[in-house]
Amino acid sequence: MSRLTGDRIWKSIAAGIAGSIAHSLLMYLKSRAGLLPSFQPYDNLQATLSHLVGSSVDPMVPWALSFLNGSTLVGLVFGYSYQRLPGKTGVTKGAVFGVFGWIIMGLAFFPIIGLGFFALDAGLGISPALFSLMMLLSYSIVMGAVYNALYAKDGKTGKDRLQHW
Repeated sequence: MSRLTGDRIWKSIAAGIAGSIAHSLLMYLKSRAGLLPSFQPYDNLQATLSHLVGSSVDPMVPWALSFLNGSTLVGLVFGYSYQRLPGKTGVTKGAVFGVFGWIIMGLAFFPIIGLGFFALDAGLGISPALFSLMMLLSYSIVMGAVYNALYAKDGKTGKDRLQHW
């Protein structure tokens, strides 16, 4: 079994931060453009967290949790699974990772925060599910491209990266 090294960790986290920034920009554009104004998953997460802790939760908490989770934990999972993902480019591997994430979000996260499978209980048809797919793809494709670019900068090939992990 391979061990984590500082090089792999910082590159995974850097890629996760880039993906989180892309995700945040998309959410900002959603808000500014007035897309799906009644679909506010952060509000649902805030309500769920408030219920769990028994008191109100600041609206910044769900956003911060999402940003930190995407920047660290998910970035590390992506970095670790990079060589196992299908595809030859960081963009393709990121897209595959994003689709897997979307399925998990649709089957687990949305029901936990009260929106039902793929947010169908939001009463907006498939629009929230499609938007969440776009949201996860923007995150994961950017993350994959940045992760790949960080290793390409080092002149490492795919084989070198596999051995590196």
